[in-house]
Amino acid sequence: MTITVRESLPVGRHAAVPTGGLFRRIYGPRASDALAFSMSTYGMPLLVLTVTSSASLTGLAFALEWIPRIAAFTLAGNVVDRRGAAIVCFLASSGRALVLAVSVVAVTMLPRGTTETAVILLLAAVTGTLSQFGFVANEAVGAVVTRREQNRPHGIQAVLIGIDQTATVAGPLLAGFLLLAGPEWLLGCLSAVSLMAAVLGLQTPPTPLRSAHTYGAGKDGGLRTGLRTLLTLPALGWLVAGLACSNLALGLLQSASPVIVVETFGRSSASVGTLWSVAAVATLLAVTGCRLALSRLDLWGVGVVSSTLAAAACLAIPQAPSFVSYTALTALFMAGDGGLTVVLRTVRSLIIPPTALGATLSLTMMLLLLPFPAAGVLVALTPPPHLDKILLVCALVQAAALIVTFTRLRGEPVMRVTAGQP
Repeated sequence: MTITVRESLPVGRHAAVPTGGLFRRIYGPRASDALAFSMSTYGMPLLVLTVTSSASLTGLAFALEWIPRIAAFTLAGNVVDRRGAAIVCFLASSGRALVLAVSVVAVTMLPRGTTETAVILLLAAVTGTLSQFGFVANEAVGAVVTRREQNRPHGIQAVLIGIDQTATVAGPLLAGFLLLAGPEWLLGCLSAVSLMAAVLGLQTPPTPLRSAHTYGAGKDGGLRTGLRTLLTLPALGWLVAGLACSNLALGLLQSASPVIVVETFGRSSASVGTLWSVAAVATLLAVTGCRLALSRLDLWGVGVVSSTLAAAACLAIPQAPSFVSYTALTALFMAGDGGLTVVLRTVRSLIIPPTALGATLSLTMMLLLLPFPAAGVLVALTPPPHLDKILLVCALVQAAALIVTFTRLRGEPVMRVTAGQP
């Protein structure tokens, strides 16, 4: 099959290359979509817990939020490869804004009970799917820009991760306080932020396109293209495997934290938002530290330090005696996870071929996010008093996986990249 790449031209009505600097064309659209993504991810399970007071339904909401996201990855990668990131960002964010606006009316009119809970669970699934299309599109834009900045590729990725983590600071905190005013306020604000992301999404630069012949959608399209590419990149494969195990622990923390904070430590919904905002600040500081560390250490060294921090914190979290210590350990865990994310995204941007960019990005992100719905199911099936035991088992799995991963990556040339190297 012949692959046609047109790296300088967008598609359809988005026919002119946008003018302006990096903030207008990349960082602004990324920031608005990341804020909507963060508020939705942390707000939906907390909304279910507020409405139902059920730990099982909270875990189910987390699973329902992530299962459609994972299912949408292959299709999202194909659409980005063939239609361009800008139009995908616009349509996904516009659809999310519309769905959320309709849900505000529904939640306002419906009485508390089974029907309202069902609407919120359905909303979690729909917004999760639409959010994933926008996420894949923004990742494709970031990868393209990183590839063009060959002198300091880690710098662009660190800025993008910093934007994501800044949104993660504001998102949970904003969602927690809006929820104190009522579900309608949370959903209405999410709709407004999504609309802003849709408008700004049209400013993103063009991404490489793959020709959309009918035979391209068959055996050589989507998942198979990404899998074939991933199998030829052992460094990326090992990183994805190790971080997927780490994400099981992260997903368990995210889905169980509303239950642990509210029921075990007796705190409010705003405290859950505060927990993840503090953790996001720690991640942001860790990302900044990684940018400085890469002037002295290579990617392998930064990865080893980050994985050690994440594993040690995760092993200590189940023994946390108070909300303050639980928050501090979670922040340390997220700081280590932030360093690992810098390593993964830099490696991914450097070695994925341009013609398979969307498909391979989609596959790697799908593999990294598969543990999240599994974590939601674990929380739904585990009685609250036993959540600490599940956390400890996942922490042991994470530590073992990261040790194996970075032992195998020690000799990979791409892991020896430092700041200033092409």
